[in-house]
Amino acid sequence: MSYKLIKNGTLIDGNGGEPVKGGAVLLKGQVIEAVGKENELDVSGLDVEVVDAQGGYILPGLIDTHVHLMFEVGKVEEKLTTPFSYQFYKAIDHMKKTLDAGVTTVRDAGGADAGVKQAVENKVVAGPRMQISITPLTTTGGHGDQWMRSGVDITLHGYPGSPAGVCDGVEQVRQKAREVLRAGADIIKVHATGGVLSPTDHPEFTQYSQEELEVIVQEAKYRRGLKVMAHAQGAEGIKNAVRAGIHSIEHGIFLDDEAIELMVEKGTYLVPTLLAPVSVLEAAERDGSMPEYGVQKCREVIHFHKESIARAYKAGVKIAMGTDAGVMAHGTNLRELGLMCGIGMTPMEALVATTKTAAECLGWEDKVGTLEAGKLADVVITKTNPLADITSLEDTRNIAVVLKDGEYVKNTLKKEAALLV
Repeated sequence: MSYKLIKNGTLIDGNGGEPVKGGAVLLKGQVIEAVGKENELDVSGLDVEVVDAQGGYILPGLIDTHVHLMFEVGKVEEKLTTPFSYQFYKAIDHMKKTLDAGVTTVRDAGGADAGVKQAVENKVVAGPRMQISITPLTTTGGHGDQWMRSGVDITLHGYPGSPAGVCDGVEQVRQKAREVLRAGADIIKVHATGGVLSPTDHPEFTQYSQEELEVIVQEAKYRRGLKVMAHAQGAEGIKNAVRAGIHSIEHGIFLDDEAIELMVEKGTYLVPTLLAPVSVLEAAERDGSMPEYGVQKCREVIHFHKESIARAYKAGVKIAMGTDAGVMAHGTNLRELGLMCGIGMTPMEALVATTKTAAECLGWEDKVGTLEAGKLADVVITKTNPLADITSLEDTRNIAVVLKDGEYVKNTLKKEAALLV
């Protein structure tokens, strides 16, 4: 089995400790064999490919716990006139851009089905390792219901492998949860509140009752031992979700003190997606591609969002990096890290949220998230020091090398070396 030795760089292993100058990582096939200082790793007698980090920074493969690989939000008329199958071909580019940013693992929060995941696993297309939720569950008139008051419904209705998600009441919720599990969901996604980009609700609107949410949690747990993630923006809906035993709160715009205390008590993860409202407003100003109802709601909530996440961070809520990519362009995921530092996190804390904590949120801490022997060989080499300038990672040209399962999915260092010869 082939070996790769990544050396001549500073090691940031994802655990939050001091960076290791002169660090190295030894890969054996798809797995990390050893990690440490270069002069402490014995490779004598091994057939080793040397990967020269050229003084860069060696990190674990990065993780985004909230993406939508199957789409990018655009003008409504484009959605109405684009052939259904086109989204699958566009997703190939979305996944390539995600890898190009150094993100090797994602949790898809709605859109990707079992076929998309299988295509990546079987190497039909290149893409990040993924957990899929397939179809978010939503109430009639809720965040996932795209029925317009004109009577036009732009919701992508269910198709084989992706059941429709609108359901109301305990028994309908139970059935829909079973349907998405049957379709291959790794996690159930539910809209516990309204949202910004939905036409007939508001982020503070509560959608499901605690009883309905408890049924979803039960179905996930008892049938597959899986978790539930909740789009939850209003305080009441957040608290319903946390009390029901939901694993992670997505967005968390209107967190109050009681909700924060509950999350700390129950160990609930928070996925901030600070980039989402920023991107909505940017898109509205750039090309008018966002619907006016979404832009208006976004302006209402963006301040509350930052304030809520800052208070949750200070209180010790577990924060995992997630962006809502698809609301903004795929490949811009690492803009989230600078925004996380903007609410008080240090660059190292933002990196840990994007590696170790994100892996724990996915339940994959034994596979990914840190550079440790026995874990999958997902490694990123950056040209710049993310601890000195976390925003430098926003420029994908600074992501020099990306390895997933020990294989290159990006390598610009070879090109640069060739130019120097």
